[in-house]
Amino acid sequence: MSVSLTVMNFNLLEDQTEDSPNSWDKRKDLCATVITSYSPIILCTQQGVKSQLDYLQQCLPGYGQFGVSRKGSEDASDQHCTIFYDKEKVEVLEGGTFWLSESPSVPGSISWGSSNPSISTWAIFQLKGVEPPGFSFQIVNTNMDEISPRARRRGALLTWQHIASLPPNLPVLYCGGFNTQKESTTGRFLLGRSREHGVVGDMRDAWPNARVRKNVSLIRTYHGFKGDKQGAKEFLKLVFRALCLCWDRQTQDLHVDWILFRGRSLVPVSCEVVSDNVDGFYPSSHYPIFAEFMLPRSVRFTETPPTQA
Repeated sequence: MSVSLTVMNFNLLEDQTEDSPNSWDKRKDLCATVITSYSPIILCTQQGVKSQLDYLQQCLPGYGQFGVSRKGSEDASDQHCTIFYDKEKVEVLEGGTFWLSESPSVPGSISWGSSNPSISTWAIFQLKGVEPPGFSFQIVNTNMDEISPRARRRGALLTWQHIASLPPNLPVLYCGGFNTQKESTTGRFLLGRSREHGVVGDMRDAWPNARVRKNVSLIRTYHGFKGDKQGAKEFLKLVFRALCLCWDRQTQDLHVDWILFRGRSLVPVSCEVVSDNVDGFYPSSHYPIFAEFMLPRSVRFTETPPTQA
């Protein structure tokens, strides 16, 4: 049986007041339900605070989690880019966090006009129950600055330099909330279409490269809890864009939440903008992204695949 790797990107967002219809208490069960219904091997969360992460851990007993807050391990209450992982299917070999600043090892550091600290959390995982043993991959999970384009560009460069320093045969998945579109200077750099400080990125985007794409009509991943009901102004913007811009497979979406990948051993077979909701009530202001990657045929299960916890 072929072996696949499933990944979900999920912005949790905790900035709603308790009396808001979109407060965490009102949507936390839906968040957990969406995650368990897709059962990703890797779950990359952004903007999660400790109370949210603790609740999800209770709902996902078969998962471990890795990551510190953007203010460091001494302040666990702030936002995280936590990576959850299915403990029955993978194990963590090593990992860490660096800050998207001129002082990447200094917790809470900011640079380049950042409004708040931004981080990239990374971990190397090894698959369990496969042969030959030792198939490993790295996950990098980030949430970039919302205000400063320069901070996003430099943060992307810093993270790509980390990825580029890895052994070339180590597959990498680079997930997160990039707070910009893929036709921006940040996206163009990471996807190898422009230079940043003299270098060109070499990531690929799971969405346009997947054999099967679900919910193609949802060209935005940030929807502000409105779903596809964005209002007349937003609709006219999309019509104008469709008429005036030349879309190719690299720029046909307005996603700000991405799953990028690097390495020949990862083949994206499907990618979905997850629009699960209950009567127009959504788990987040961002649509999660779910992707499945097929691994090389040489990687096989040693026995019947382990059941989902």
